[in-house]
Amino acid sequence: MRIAVSGTHGVGKSTLIDEFLRERPEFLHEPEPYTVLLEDLGEEFSEEPCVDDFLRQLEFNIERLDQHAAGTNVIYERCTLDFLAYIDALDQRTTETVLGPVTNALHNLELIVYLPFESAMSKPDEYPKLQKAVDRRLNAIFREDEFGILTTTNLVVVEATGPTANRLRIVADAMRPFKARQP
Repeated sequence: MRIAVSGTHGVGKSTLIDEFLRERPEFLHEPEPYTVLLEDLGEEFSEEPCVDDFLRQLEFNIERLDQHAAGTNVIYERCTLDFLAYIDALDQRTTETVLGPVTNALHNLELIVYLPFESAMSKPDEYPKLQKAVDRRLNAIFREDEFGILTTTNLVVVEATGPTANRLRIVADAMRPFKARQP
């Protein structure tokens, strides 16, 4: 099962994934593209968030999604819709150019776990305006299918809120129908 955890920065994606992997060590973990590109591959990013940096992370995320076949147990820290939201929040003119690749890449997932910004649960960030703008974009994408992307896929999308234990229960509940289909 291929799962992506989605949300703006500082909403607890890493925390949720760490706890998920403690309970399900059979899953591979694909870390956030920014971390891999910066720490493992030595790429440099702008001091301030910019569209080009998010385009590179999107490209890397798509490459990683293509590496894991259906039936592989993997959890991704971010999905292509995250990068679409960042790009759209920074420069809406660029959004149209990434819709096709974003949509195509989603066919490599079965489940997206969306973590909305919750002021009590989210940690303050050095870019709070961008954090909230991206969350608004993700809300529109997940709750209203603003770009018409989700209706073109067979993806299951769940919204996980509250403390980590509650979020883990939501993910486990969303996974049950998939497990029932496996031989």
